[in-house]
Amino acid sequence: MSSGPSGGGGAGAEPVVLAVDGGASKTDVLLLDATGAVLGRARGAASNHQMVGLDAAMDNLDRAFGAALADANGAGGAAGLPICATGVYCLAGIDLAVDEERVGGAVTARGWTTVTEVRNDTFAVMRAGVTSGWGIGVVCGTGLNCVGMGPDGSTVRFPSLGELSGDFTPGGAWLGVRGLGLALRAGDGRGDPTVLQRAVPALFGLEDPEAVLEAAYTGALPYGRLPEIARVVLDAASAGDGPADGAVGLLVDEVVAMIAAAVRRLELGTSPVEVVVGGGVFENPDFSHRVLEAVQWHAPSAALRPLDAPPVLGAALLGLDAIAAGPAAEANLRAALS
Repeated sequence: MSSGPSGGGGAGAEPVVLAVDGGASKTDVLLLDATGAVLGRARGAASNHQMVGLDAAMDNLDRAFGAALADANGAGGAAGLPICATGVYCLAGIDLAVDEERVGGAVTARGWTTVTEVRNDTFAVMRAGVTSGWGIGVVCGTGLNCVGMGPDGSTVRFPSLGELSGDFTPGGAWLGVRGLGLALRAGDGRGDPTVLQRAVPALFGLEDPEAVLEAAYTGALPYGRLPEIARVVLDAASAGDGPADGAVGLLVDEVVAMIAAAVRRLELGTSPVEVVVGGGVFENPDFSHRVLEAVQWHAPSAALRPLDAPPVLGAALLGLDAIAAGPAAEANLRAALS
């Protein structure tokens, strides 16, 4: 899917930045000129190599770039390889240095851009939301991840590989399974009564939590749907349900632990720091409020900023940073994507 050119690039304008925000379900692509004008844009299929495989991820990127180039032709977009000089590829699944090496090598081999910068997609969230050019980004949706960038350009990150990397409560997927567990424990006497006993099966049109368990076990209910329970748990916690509130509190603690660690590792001290938050769990206002309250014990000058722009904006801004395009180009780009 692609949309028409936007952002004010004139006829004959040449793309200088290729920006990518790629995830497990979709990939967004922008082509920019040096003024921050959007020459072409497109949406393609998944590009998380952990989910679809490295070759398929590269092929999906290639098709998305072709669509963005086709979109740019009306604004003078160039064809052929390299597409342009600078490419910023913010991709889900770039969790370890070995991911950067493997995926970066595959991207470089395709020859799409002369300069290749491969980062975890959470960096795009951070850069899209901060006004200072640096700060901390947290995504809490199905999974949980956090990255930080200091005013000197130094960066910190976490592997975010679930229990394997010490993540005790890795996001909405964990919260959903926890909600089912709380409902089951309330029914068999291991846990306290909770509204989740009714709310969890109601979500799937089933009779009781045991029916949800059996459906997930047999495959009648795809296991990938269990993260949907997270919203039920968040709503129950907001309504004062004790077991649900306890589960949400554990996830709040994990988010805050990541943010506080990023502040310490960046040696920010008491410096004001923007913390950009995105992902479906943060759409619950009570959750966001609890995170902010807890964060301010560790970093009193931290300000939470909900992400109100597409993450691909952040990848594009990182590209403009790389070519030293300046604040006017950033303002043009933000206006184009607002």
